[in-house]
Amino acid sequence: MWKKVAKYALPLLICLAIIIAVIPGCTKEAEKTEIVIGMSRPLSGWNATIGDSAFKPIYDKFKQIVDAEGGLTVAGYDKKLPIRYLIYDDKSDMQTMTRNTEKLILEDKVDFLWPASGTAFLFAQVPLANKYNYLLVTAEGGATSLEGMLPSMPYIFVPLSFADWYEVPTLADMMVEKGAKTAYIMYIQDLHGIEYNGVAGIEFAKRGIEIKGVKSVPADIKDLSPVIKDAMASGADAFLAFAYPDQLMPAVGQSMALGYNPKLWLGGPGVNFGFFHDAFGPQVEGICGWTTFARKSSPALKEFADMLYAGLPEAANDWWGHPLYWGAYQFWKQAVAEVGLDQTKLKDKFLTGHYNTILGDTYFTNGLMDKESHPGEVGQWQNGIYEVVGPTAKQTAPLIYPKPNWLPAAK
Repeated sequence: MWKKVAKYALPLLICLAIIIAVIPGCTKEAEKTEIVIGMSRPLSGWNATIGDSAFKPIYDKFKQIVDAEGGLTVAGYDKKLPIRYLIYDDKSDMQTMTRNTEKLILEDKVDFLWPASGTAFLFAQVPLANKYNYLLVTAEGGATSLEGMLPSMPYIFVPLSFADWYEVPTLADMMVEKGAKTAYIMYIQDLHGIEYNGVAGIEFAKRGIEIKGVKSVPADIKDLSPVIKDAMASGADAFLAFAYPDQLMPAVGQSMALGYNPKLWLGGPGVNFGFFHDAFGPQVEGICGWTTFARKSSPALKEFADMLYAGLPEAANDWWGHPLYWGAYQFWKQAVAEVGLDQTKLKDKFLTGHYNTILGDTYFTNGLMDKESHPGEVGQWQNGIYEVVGPTAKQTAPLIYPKPNWLPAAK
């Protein structure tokens, strides 16, 4: 009988070893040599300007710091692991981005998925991440249209402030406080512009602010002089451009050329970037946009800005999203150290956890970074510095209203 047992024992042991080797989770965790983070990003195309200035400095600096620390601490491993980014260019094309995302998840089987760039792109990406149970902490993109869907997408977490998540309501309150009674709105024909225009219509109506005109513009528009002339004719107190840099830059230039100087000129995203100030210099004085912080917001945020922007051109500065992305990924880093690679456990940590970051006590409420973690919402260029002017309780400088006259162009 023992000869028969011996005859079959060795083949059975070999089969068992093969089965263990191919079943996920049955190999020794210590054999893992790196953490692979996958991204589909606009490395080229119209969206590259925002991608390069918004989330890219964050993930570049994040890796530098992790490398300097000897790797990422991951629960379940007895040593730190280096991180490697696997980044595909979506060429600023939505379908390419979704194909890249599925490839990263299904073929490359990356350990973690990090976000695409832009509100509309995230709207297309988050259902995929949630479908495959991959935690996704978003970056440059809002969530007005996503907010109602987040309860059914528990793997999605949004750090950035957006239209009705403190921004437009704060702006509307500031306008009332300063006596602005009318507004003219220009918005880009995509999800970002549609969301902001819709929320403005609701919030302004609540406060008795009359919208004197609304114009939607395509992404590739170059001549905005008809829109600027229409806004001038409306006599509105405020001109609000809910658009991207490709539309904002000509809108500002043509406002200057036509002598259009409303009491409030706000645009974004775009006004918040260093390249905006580089392009126009002192002429941007008094222009408003979205923000979350200034160096004067707190010692921690000053230290963060000094660290992140050291060695970077001024054009890479983003005074809106950078601290929120950094705080969110500080949160992510601490959660990974506690729960490891398990996406479900990581999701649960984001749903319930609190961590101390550069924002102070940082946490998420119903998938959104809680408003209390935001250091600001509305900014204004003043003497070469992008100050937080709203909400009032978080100001680093009071709002200048009416906006100063345009300065003469430098010769």
